[in-house]
Amino acid sequence: MTLKSIWLLGLGLALATPTVAQQKPAAKPALATTAGGTRLVEKVTRKGSELVIPYEKYVLPNGLTLLIHEDHSDPLTHVDVTYHVGSAREQIGKSGFAHFFEHMMFQGSDHVGDEQHFKIVSSAGGTLNGTTNRDRTNYFETVPNNQLETALWLEADRMGFLLDAVTQQKFEVQRSTVKNERGQNYDNRPYGLASENVAKTLYPYGHPYSWLTIGYLEDLDRSDVNDLKNFFLRWYGPNNATLTVGGDVKPAEVVKLVEKYFGPINRGPAVQNMKLPAPVLTADRYVSYEDNVRFPMLQMVFPTVPQYHPDEVAVDALAEIIGGGKTSLLYKNLIKTQKAVQAQAYHPTSELAGELTITSLSLPGKGLDSMEVLVRRTLAEFEKRGVTDDDVARFKASREADLINGLSSVSGKVSQLASFQTFTGNPNRLPEELRRVRSLTKADVQRVYNQYVKGKPAVILSVVPKNSGKLVAKASNFTASKANYKAPKDEYAGLKYVKATDSFDRSKQPKSGANPVVQVPPVWREDFENGLRVMGSRNTEIPTVTMLLTMRGGHRLEQATPNKAGIASLTAAMLNEGTQKYTGEQFSAALDRLGSTIRVYGGEDNTTLVVSSLTKNLPATLALAEEMLLHPRFDQADFDRLKKQTLEGIANQNTQPVTIANKAYARLLYSPGDIMGVPSSGTTATVSALTLDDVKQFYQQSYAPNVSYLTLVGDVDQKDVLPRLAFLKSWPRKNVALPAGETAQQPDKTRIYFINKDGAAQSEIRVGYLTSLPYDATGDYYRAYLANYILGGAFNSRINLNLREDKGYTYGARSGFQSTRYVGPYTAQAGVRADATAASVKEFMNEIKNYRNGATDEELQFLQASVGQQDALRYETAQQKAAFLGRLLEYDLPNDYVRQQSDILKALKREDLQASAQKYLPVDNMYVVVVGDRAKSFPGLGELGYEVVELDLDGNRVSGPAVATPAPTATTAPEASTAEKMKMVTKDGKGKKEKRKQKTSEDGTKGKGK
Repeated sequence: MTLKSIWLLGLGLALATPTVAQQKPAAKPALATTAGGTRLVEKVTRKGSELVIPYEKYVLPNGLTLLIHEDHSDPLTHVDVTYHVGSAREQIGKSGFAHFFEHMMFQGSDHVGDEQHFKIVSSAGGTLNGTTNRDRTNYFETVPNNQLETALWLEADRMGFLLDAVTQQKFEVQRSTVKNERGQNYDNRPYGLASENVAKTLYPYGHPYSWLTIGYLEDLDRSDVNDLKNFFLRWYGPNNATLTVGGDVKPAEVVKLVEKYFGPINRGPAVQNMKLPAPVLTADRYVSYEDNVRFPMLQMVFPTVPQYHPDEVAVDALAEIIGGGKTSLLYKNLIKTQKAVQAQAYHPTSELAGELTITSLSLPGKGLDSMEVLVRRTLAEFEKRGVTDDDVARFKASREADLINGLSSVSGKVSQLASFQTFTGNPNRLPEELRRVRSLTKADVQRVYNQYVKGKPAVILSVVPKNSGKLVAKASNFTASKANYKAPKDEYAGLKYVKATDSFDRSKQPKSGANPVVQVPPVWREDFENGLRVMGSRNTEIPTVTMLLTMRGGHRLEQATPNKAGIASLTAAMLNEGTQKYTGEQFSAALDRLGSTIRVYGGEDNTTLVVSSLTKNLPATLALAEEMLLHPRFDQADFDRLKKQTLEGIANQNTQPVTIANKAYARLLYSPGDIMGVPSSGTTATVSALTLDDVKQFYQQSYAPNVSYLTLVGDVDQKDVLPRLAFLKSWPRKNVALPAGETAQQPDKTRIYFINKDGAAQSEIRVGYLTSLPYDATGDYYRAYLANYILGGAFNSRINLNLREDKGYTYGARSGFQSTRYVGPYTAQAGVRADATAASVKEFMNEIKNYRNGATDEELQFLQASVGQQDALRYETAQQKAAFLGRLLEYDLPNDYVRQQSDILKALKREDLQASAQKYLPVDNMYVVVVGDRAKSFPGLGELGYEVVELDLDGNRVSGPAVATPAPTATTAPEASTAEKMKMVTKDGKGKKEKRKQKTSEDGTKGKGK
């Protein structure tokens, strides 16, 4: 979690002042200091129902800060080590080093072998990762509670015993991986270099924010192993770290373990907090570049204030009013009038600076000079309009909901404590954040507008399509000057590596206790007379409710009318545009005042309505949900705007290699008559022909309770919530004909289908076929999932270890089966280095082919341990519980199916894995899709022994031998998975969460993301 996701206010919520027990060594030495010299600094406890994260804070003699949060609600623990070092500690010419070093921290240490960190945690049923931003780097694991000591042993070993395990080979592989990450997330992504251009224009030459966390390739190329070792010695001492442990733990035991594993590690050089003046602009700075995009983008950035500045919250509120959703001025002036495809404002802040950012995507071919005029007129309108009471009330309510939802998991609470400690020295910063937001006034917001925006210069970035330089807002007028740059002092002189001296054998991995007993959430069920099935579970950890209403059909319902492809998605979008009682803007405002979200999503197999609410506001939220579901507005002007946006989005698909690859792959998988070969957004031809009457008809014919189910998880009893759902009982049944689905098919032989995308920085690869497997929880599909876990499902799978860790071809490679009630594909995929395209295809095919020969005993043991211990992490949050309930209803599963899966896993043999691999990995009958720049990616593909067929961007053949129509094979069945729906929940925000993503785009440059 980032700090920007936890700005809060308890509007209407009674919050007592947290109890802080300061314990001084002089007063209570027996309690304040352990035998190992660890001091208890403070203890924060909860009284009643106050909103506070309880913790104990300790400091070890070597300077390590230890925070412990005790929470026995789930049998798991989260361990986070945050080092107060990010890219801001780098030097000119050595950018990207903090993030590069994060990668190296997963490459083994004295007592943990290469790639063993991931294997150990995964085999324990846990998850792990690391992230780097401008100001800090963190490493974290979530594990079952019996694995706490192992997690601490792993983190301590790389803190104190890393450097002798660093080799030149590991260094080179991870340097290549970081380059692949830059290619995937920046160079090969539309608008991916926007933030880099803003940074070097906004901040003075040499300022640590003038480059991105990912860094420059040329800087990575000039770094060497000695640079890496010096970086570790300078910044990775325990005195520059905060260790936070949360979950099902006992503080006294945690302290003993931390003293054992971290206590002997020597203190590093002292680290001082950085403080630099805000950048000063004397005039607007225009900058531009050309990209492989369809929509010209204008970005206007005003320098503001850093984190925790007294004005920060007011600028946050200002950004929301200007461009934070359907109630914002940018939405009214740019989106509603169809003058922009997207428009928003957000306010990311970091330790040293903040940036009020306004971003808008213009229509194709439109000059950004006119867009700049519209944005400036909007700012002038704000100045004239002022701030309303409702603006402030909505902002405060949204922040309250953000805070509470952020406390839904142990990892969320641990991350918040760690951030507060790292940047303020006070883990109990929450009351101050509450006070700052609660005290916000209209005058504060108006004042910060006058101080930071009105008449102030900005960086104005234009991103325009290739060969469209004339569309920029203004010609570039700024180049950073080196004239006033002064090199900082040398931070790396005289550093020495001194290992800890232990009184125990650190090479022995700690033994784990018995696996925790995991309680599957207790559930209640109610079936309505109209066919709607309802299932719920009480969850009292936080005062919120999550609800998913799933209507079967989605994109698949278009099978009967393929000339109307896209109607399901467009109908779902129309439900978000207001009701008969409220316009879209009014509906959005009503939700914001409650701190709630309601949104409808159109998917391939389902349409899903997602509701999130504070418990106290559930009645009012459900009243709005009733309006949205049963009384949609269906306004012609809204339809015209959404249809135009959809058509623009379809036209934009061919600018993105990932989308091109996915479209071509789907078209190959499914027969010409199967609607699944057409994107759920539809095509230009089908969407152009759609009318508002089509939407109304689809809604009337397809939205029905008898093809739907509802899951509800939260702090509410069955007897209290069921009366609130009475409106669903009056929802009339309808005769909805769900399609049977097409039969599965395989190609007659494996071929490579190549699509040229000029200028693509990487190649996208898809390998697979359409299986004959619909989803099942305890049959062949589940067994195929288990078999693939070793091949491409885990981080340390054969495919990923080969292509990423051994070869350095990619940032990440994976494979998996994906089915619902309908049969789905097996797919192996990755974005790879352009010059390694043919080699990557070869490795994919070799790994699949070799795996058909069987797994090793060690791999089987890893599979059984990893999957078998994951249950402790499965049912923690409301979203996880709702997904579990949804799966029970979706597939009519018995409540104990998890136990049945466990029995299958325990009895699994190598022969079972091999049988699944040989049956469901037909390596000689697969489609291979490659999208990349022809000059770099095509050479070598023809030498792999497969026919190569060239396709255009729309998937039409441009060369190659004729391909026989595949012969159909059996089988199929209807419907869709709840996992897909829960992905939709996490993408939700189009209110809050999406905004937070924008605000924290730099936060979390992941080194080892799964």
